[in-house]
Amino acid sequence: MLKRLFTMMVVVSLVCGLAAVASADKLEQIKERGELICGVKDAVVPFGFVDEKTNQLVGLDVDMCNYIAEELGVKPVIKPVTSATRIPMVTQGSIDLAIATMTHKFERDEVIDFSITYFMDGQKILVAKDAGIESVADLAGKKVGTAKGSTSEKNIKDAQPESTVISFEGYPQAFLALKQGKVAAVTTDSTILLGLKNSDENPDNWVIAGDYISSEPYGIGMAENESNLRDAVNLALNNMWKRGDYEKIYDKWFGEGTNYYLPLDWEMELWP
Repeated sequence: MLKRLFTMMVVVSLVCGLAAVASADKLEQIKERGELICGVKDAVVPFGFVDEKTNQLVGLDVDMCNYIAEELGVKPVIKPVTSATRIPMVTQGSIDLAIATMTHKFERDEVIDFSITYFMDGQKILVAKDAGIESVADLAGKKVGTAKGSTSEKNIKDAQPESTVISFEGYPQAFLALKQGKVAAVTTDSTILLGLKNSDENPDNWVIAGDYISSEPYGIGMAENESNLRDAVNLALNNMWKRGDYEKIYDKWFGEGTNYYLPLDWEMELWP
């Protein structure tokens, strides 16, 4: 009897222990670990890319991670992700935050949560200057390259059903296909296209054409139902904007004097 009672107590203790681990607050875990693990793309200029001089991953999204980590009082750790891997890496717990040019869409809210918008963009197309393509309408019957797992795949098919969408591992691969004549255009957010174009040896050979075909508000992805972490991230973003630090980070990558000049013409959602 005593043996059976002892066994039951051990089982209950283990179950309670596992439940405590499962329900542990993500923000507390991050602070106890002393590290904030951020998933950032490593081939999307100027959001996340490898600096050839330092061999370090740099970019606006990296700076966002660094800032949030400092606000939380922990060390930032950067892990490379792609459009296809960023959400699975959040759900599997291998990263705490996905700061990876990710559009906040309702369908993605079914599996992860998002911060407020930290960057605003829209989708366009990148084509050869002499291709005679001025808009999405001109892509009927043509192949268009984009990245696997991106919203661009669906958006371009909705905007031009008569095009053939070819998905690549990343945007550099799609751009290479454009240069090789394997696709007639590359489509994604205009700032990513700007990075591709102006990082090329001959940027004048390429143009970003047409009107926006979608709105692309970027949010920071994180595990579902972690309200303390989401609140902390949103507070950090609000502080960043109110202190003028967001503008400094933005100007570092998109300001006048950079290769990717883009005026800051939107405002972050601020809380009182």
